[in-house]
Amino acid sequence: MSLVKQIKDTFLQVFNSDPQIIAKSPGRINVIGEHTDYNNGFVLPAAIDKGVYIGLSAREDDQIELFSIDYNEKYTTDTTSLIFGKELWTNYILGVTRILSKQTDAIKGYNLVVVGDVPLGSGLSSSAALTCATSFSLGKLFNLNLSKLDIAKIGQQTEHEAVGVRCGIMDQFASVFGQDNSLIKLDCRSLEYEYIPIQLEGYEILLLNTNVKHSLASSAYNKRRESCEAAVALVKEKYDEVDSLRDVTLAQLDELVKPVNEEYYQKARFVIQENERLLKATEALKANNITTLGKLLYQAHWALSKEYEVSCEELDFLVDTVSTYPEVAGARMMGGGFGGCTINIVQKGKSKAVIEKLTDLYFNKFSLNLIPIEVSISNGTHEIY
Repeated sequence: MSLVKQIKDTFLQVFNSDPQIIAKSPGRINVIGEHTDYNNGFVLPAAIDKGVYIGLSAREDDQIELFSIDYNEKYTTDTTSLIFGKELWTNYILGVTRILSKQTDAIKGYNLVVVGDVPLGSGLSSSAALTCATSFSLGKLFNLNLSKLDIAKIGQQTEHEAVGVRCGIMDQFASVFGQDNSLIKLDCRSLEYEYIPIQLEGYEILLLNTNVKHSLASSAYNKRRESCEAAVALVKEKYDEVDSLRDVTLAQLDELVKPVNEEYYQKARFVIQENERLLKATEALKANNITTLGKLLYQAHWALSKEYEVSCEELDFLVDTVSTYPEVAGARMMGGGFGGCTINIVQKGKSKAVIEKLTDLYFNKFSLNLIPIEVSISNGTHEIY
């Protein structure tokens, strides 16, 4: 049964009516450029065909009734109190509602059904898909005239305020602005972006889910951001024009940060070098130079693991193992870290063989099932019904 039919059937069962709107917002992959977005750097994401679907209808009162098909849970509150629940899925939705309610008095009671096919905890940004689907749907239902950028920013603000994750804007931007068969080269400082058609002639993208669940709300993610901000503050004491790591040079880090704090230095240096890798990777993609692209992915992974320290044993094992496979041009951990997926550039038609070789090795080492995820590059947030 399609997810759209599930929403229609569930809406009828739970609310005894049809949804007025059904919308989808996709998850995302990111080829390279990790932990650069909240440092005003560059990222290279794309929306994928898997996402979060929301059905929505307006009510005559101020009640808000939410139902998750995936969790088989219902939650009720109202527009005046907007009391958050114990489950994150409710708080993402209500966090968006709270932000919109502060901007307009047009938000009234509503019924909502949500379902998704983005594997949770896989690093494919199911949370960004959920917040963007919610703000898009509420915007349509209550005629708020939200722009694509409005929707992305509301999603980011929800992560900050309702969940406590001080994320950048990459995930939400990719979810909303995604375009078929294209990556998005996004400048997170200016928010200027460029669509780059995917040219992987002779190769395909394979995602491998470690089945290790991570939570970006953990202190580790925010601690990385704090280290970067502390490095910027040290440089800014001498160079007042500096506002983020985007403005900082390696020479300035060597001069002003390294003598003071090795941790701040290491994290800041990673971000500056990751931006350089992304720019090189973009040129490699445009030239269809898969060999260079693959090398940059491997470099990025081990920098994320050893310098930025956001990898884990399972991710490192997968990348280390496929680096010995001639059919794999490059691989790295993807997402915030501490679990989730690796992204692999594999010779076309060879993904099945890679999966077969890795599955038993992975299970024997970690007693975990390795889950391959097939994705295609897709359009961003849109109305279905």
